[in-house]
Amino acid sequence: MAGAIIENMSTKKLCIVGGILLVFQIIAFLVGGLIAPGPTTAVSYMSVKCVDVRKNHHKTKWLMPWGSNQCDKIRDIEEAIPREIEANDIVFSVHIPLPSMEMSPWFQFMLFILQLDIAFKLNNQIKENAEVSMDVSLAYRDDMFAEWTEMAHERVPRKLKCTFTSPKTPEYEGRYYECDVLPFMEIGSVAHKYYLLNIRLPVNEKKKINVGIGEIKDIQLVGIHQNGGFTKVWFAMKTFLTPSIFIIMVWYWRRITMMSRPPVLLEKVIFALGISMTFINIPVEWFSIGFDWTWMLLFGDIRQGIFYAMLLSFWIIFCGEHMMDQHERNHIAGYWKQVGPIAVGSFCLFIFDMCERGVQLTNPFYSIWTTDVGTELAMAFIIVAGICLCLYFLFLCFMVFQVFRNISGKQSSLPAMSKVRRLHYEGLIFRFKFLMLITLACAAMTVIFFIVSQVTEGHWKWGGVTVQVNSAFFTGIYGMWNLYVFALMFLYAPSHKNYGEDQSNGDLGVHSGEELQLTTTITHVDGPTEIYKLTRKEAQE
Repeated sequence: MAGAIIENMSTKKLCIVGGILLVFQIIAFLVGGLIAPGPTTAVSYMSVKCVDVRKNHHKTKWLMPWGSNQCDKIRDIEEAIPREIEANDIVFSVHIPLPSMEMSPWFQFMLFILQLDIAFKLNNQIKENAEVSMDVSLAYRDDMFAEWTEMAHERVPRKLKCTFTSPKTPEYEGRYYECDVLPFMEIGSVAHKYYLLNIRLPVNEKKKINVGIGEIKDIQLVGIHQNGGFTKVWFAMKTFLTPSIFIIMVWYWRRITMMSRPPVLLEKVIFALGISMTFINIPVEWFSIGFDWTWMLLFGDIRQGIFYAMLLSFWIIFCGEHMMDQHERNHIAGYWKQVGPIAVGSFCLFIFDMCERGVQLTNPFYSIWTTDVGTELAMAFIIVAGICLCLYFLFLCFMVFQVFRNISGKQSSLPAMSKVRRLHYEGLIFRFKFLMLITLACAAMTVIFFIVSQVTEGHWKWGGVTVQVNSAFFTGIYGMWNLYVFALMFLYAPSHKNYGEDQSNGDLGVHSGEELQLTTTITHVDGPTEIYKLTRKEAQE
């Protein structure tokens, strides 16, 4: 009576395997918490107001805020009035990074948000639904003395959301509005050492461009990039985990193909889960160090989406294949009601990601949230995906309840069995429930650790030791799901050991009627595990 490894493994060996996996789980958290720095770094940049008095502003000229070829600067807007400098002649210049520093491909990406310092003036107030239109040029170079190469040039509109908390009277002129930060730019690779932003605010009263936006005093940027030290730790983890999952996946499928029966649905889904985990593990990010692959962020989102969709599908099918009912199982078509919401939700999130990061491949300043139509479209995709997720969890909770209820019902037949057989099946039921609880624990740990990483300052200090909470979250949860998939393929691989192969049924005191009650007569067709056979008896009858 062969089953899965988890059923033929003694409690002692199962505890040893669990202990080894727990040690690796702790190591995954410690690697991020103690070795890696914080995942990201935020750097503030204050723009420098340069003066471009050329008649033809359309001709490219890069204005540097500092250095040997720095531009003609003004300290504030008031200085422009006596010098007869018009608004169209002012260029807000930002050099990335700060002086005496270099960017690195290990930073992986750059994300920028923009903060406008707008002063209140009675004769120049911010109108309702005001929109600022920026003419932005982005350039790069890899040598401090080389010429700048244009990377992007776009008109960037952003809606202003500002409030003025003081009374709008003359004595409060000069105070600043409280404005929301604006999404500005995202680049999926950091292939060059130096970047330069030239931001213009062209004014055209006839076309109502940049009219009624208040008096903009300064432009501040906050740049966020991945820490190089964290990137190296992350790459090392992916490089280590890729062969680990790939080897256990090959071993798992080899054991299945050695069976006399064809693979059942549950075994196929576990194998597909291993493939999706391997796909997300493959460290293709190493190539981003030497190549300017701006699509890596989008590619990473797609890989994660495939894995999560496969994981959610596995949970549904895992429960369904252990449920006693009269429905035809062992076919993916039998789960269309449960898997359908996963497919719809994943498709909505994919379209949303393509509308955001897909467009940013050609226009790094694009954001779907900057227009009313884009915002409504994005919210529609997110809401539909959220509804599908809720439906999925309702289905999942109902199926888990059904499985536990059915197994509990079958336990009523255990007292009539012989002692050895009863202990065997009690162990199977316990291990099945244990795996279900481990699954819930993994999901709960993901949610809890995510919440903790959001509400803390990013690190904890215990004496002289600093623990990077956010880094521990990334490496720990990533390692946890790898260990989860590893454990599934190992424990649910077919066992080549027959239960009681050294003892006959007569030795165990097992009668033929009892055997027929608890297992099916055609073992090779039914399924991969004894608990599977136990819970499916009624369907077979």
